[in-house]
Amino acid sequence: MSLTIADSPSEWSRFGQDSVERRMLVAAGDALGARLRPRPLLLPEGRQRVEVEGIDSDGRIVAQLVANQGAYKPSYRNKVMADLFKLLWLRAAVPSAERAVLVVTEPVLQALGGWVAIAAADLGVEVYVFSGERVDPLPPRP
Repeated sequence: MSLTIADSPSEWSRFGQDSVERRMLVAAGDALGARLRPRPLLLPEGRQRVEVEGIDSDGRIVAQLVANQGAYKPSYRNKVMADLFKLLWLRAAVPSAERAVLVVTEPVLQALGGWVAIAAADLGVEVYVFSGERVDPLPPRP
C-alpha cells in the first residue's frame, strides 16, 4: 500500500502562528535543510486521510512531533512510541519517503530512556530535541 500527499487547506493546518509545533517544524526544517509542513496523506482508495505533522514538498522526509510541556508524565512515553510506530509505517507507505524524524521537547526526553532510544536508532528513526529555538540530535546515552 502506498500513500499520496493530498492538498492541504492551509499551509500550517491546525498549527497556529505561535504554537510550539509550528516552531518545532521550522527549527527541524532548518536543521535538515528542508521546508517541513503538516499535510494530509491519502490511502490508496482516496477515502481516508492520515495526518502527518511534517513532510517536505518532495515527500522525502516525514516527521512527527511530541510537543508536550511541563512536568514529565508517563503518558509521554506512549505518545513517543505511537509516533515511532507511525513514522515507520509512513516511511514504508510513502513511496518517496527516505527519512523518518521524531522531534521532541525537552520534557519528553525521559520517555526516550533505556531501550526506546536504542530501538529508534536501530530502526533508522532520527530523533531531535527542540530547545525552544532550535533542534539538536538526541544526545547519546551512556
